[in-house]
Amino acid sequence: MPKGFVGFPKETRFCIIHHKENSPFFWFQSVDDPALAFVITNPWLFKPDYKVDLKAANQIMEWDQEGETVPLECYVVVTIPKGSPEKMTANLIAPVVVNTDAREAVQIVLPDASYSHKYPLVRKETS
Repeated sequence: MPKGFVGFPKETRFCIIHHKENSPFFWFQSVDDPALAFVITNPWLFKPDYKVDLKAANQIMEWDQEGETVPLECYVVVTIPKGSPEKMTANLIAPVVVNTDAREAVQIVLPDASYSHKYPLVRKETS
């Protein structure tokens, strides 16, 4: 993450670690500070109609290469309140976009005000 992470501009080196087999969650772990890690997930698992303009990430990072398709993955940061996993939320406003070929990532801020930084991931069943 050459541009740093929102709130942690000096943290530029991260790796993605699978939480556990068959889990939708990953750790976005700082390489330089072992105490700094974020839970991330694929936003479409929880919000299938989520829309991200990946062109913005391509422009910011200058990933476009003469019309070639750049392999990108998108994740959102998850917040899990201590002792209340049923209240976990995702930040849909600032996704992390990863270029898997370049092994680089950027966190972008979406201009669409209809998304929340506290989108609930666990929906209550209605009877």
